[in-house]
Amino acid sequence: MAFCTNCGGRVPDEARFCTSCGQQLGGGGGAITPAPAPAVEPLEYTIQGSNLQVIRMKLKPGQEVYAEAGKMVYKTANVTWETRMSGNTIGEKIWGALKRKVMGESLFLTYFYSSGNGEVGFAGSYPGHIQSFELKAGQTILVQRDGFICAQSSAQLNIAFVKKLGAGLFGGEGFILEKITGPGAVFIHGGGDFVEFTLQPGEMLQVDPGCLVAFDESVAYDIQLAGGIRTAIFGGEGLFLATMTGPGKVIVQSMTLERMRRELAPARSGGDEKSPLGAITNIWGSED
Repeated sequence: MAFCTNCGGRVPDEARFCTSCGQQLGGGGGAITPAPAPAVEPLEYTIQGSNLQVIRMKLKPGQEVYAEAGKMVYKTANVTWETRMSGNTIGEKIWGALKRKVMGESLFLTYFYSSGNGEVGFAGSYPGHIQSFELKAGQTILVQRDGFICAQSSAQLNIAFVKKLGAGLFGGEGFILEKITGPGAVFIHGGGDFVEFTLQPGEMLQVDPGCLVAFDESVAYDIQLAGGIRTAIFGGEGLFLATMTGPGKVIVQSMTLERMRRELAPARSGGDEKSPLGAITNIWGSED
């Protein structure tokens, strides 16, 4: 990721002119001259609790964060909130709203800022764990649908499509992932507790697709059949496994929303075990 030396805005790697100010890049030769990323003031926060965690953010004057609608728990009176649609033009706002709907999120984002020293708290929608990331300029993580909670306004939330057909059809999250790019602090939520892996180049990790929470953009993501046909159908773990290949970080959750629903209504769904028929019918997608 490169930055314009005139206005500091981010520009595509192949661009010859800045899309924000029109400045020619790379001294007229077409090559992009990287510039230091705009300074982002560190966000002061703590994450409190065990299985119903809350993010407590201390906002200084000039700091702004945005959150998924409905994630706020509390705020001090001097913190102002405003609901916006992302984008500068009407077309960009409509396109942004459509992308967010595809990601399973609400049409609007809520922005929070304070005229003085204020505080605002956020939490997930069900019992689980909150993970924070301090992303550098251009650094990207991919997150499961519905996993985003909040971030500094300098970080960009976008949609990512799974490139491989098999991973899109048989992965627990379908074709859609959330893509978050720095700089800034980012917070995501998942079920149960988190287990974190740092994969070396070529190192592989196989995960239940529904248990995959987040991973670095450098990690290759694919779906493979879980052993033989008998094991896949009658093993109680579903037909497919997500195969993650390093280098990069992978975060796995111990409880999915789908599994929680089955445990809360065992008579209707047969408990935690995945039946052969259920495994086959669930191929075509799940909200969790």
